[in-house]
Amino acid sequence: MHFRKVLAFLSVTFVSIFVASSAFAQEAAESAGSDVGMKAIAAALAISLAALGGALGQGKAASAALEGIARNPNASGKIFTPFILGMALIESLVIYALVIAFMVMP
Repeated sequence: MHFRKVLAFLSVTFVSIFVASSAFAQEAAESAGSDVGMKAIAAALAISLAALGGALGQGKAASAALEGIARNPNASGKIFTPFILGMALIESLVIYALVIAFMVMP
């Protein structure tokens, strides 16, 4: 039930963003073909979706690692190193998205 409310909120938010962006289309067309607004929206969507995916991935990885340590405390040393490596790789993907967002911006 809670997931449906969040999904409905995100749907309304994305629809309102895209509808509002078309309201500024005439203004952008008058400024000699400048598409700075659309580049800003593209950069914002890129980093927001990457951060959302990274946060979900890190949460799942942390949950699995802590559950494994809770079930077998003696294996915490063997679980911790791959866990930290996985977190670093997940975070590097978000940083790549940030770099791409900066490259898209004018």
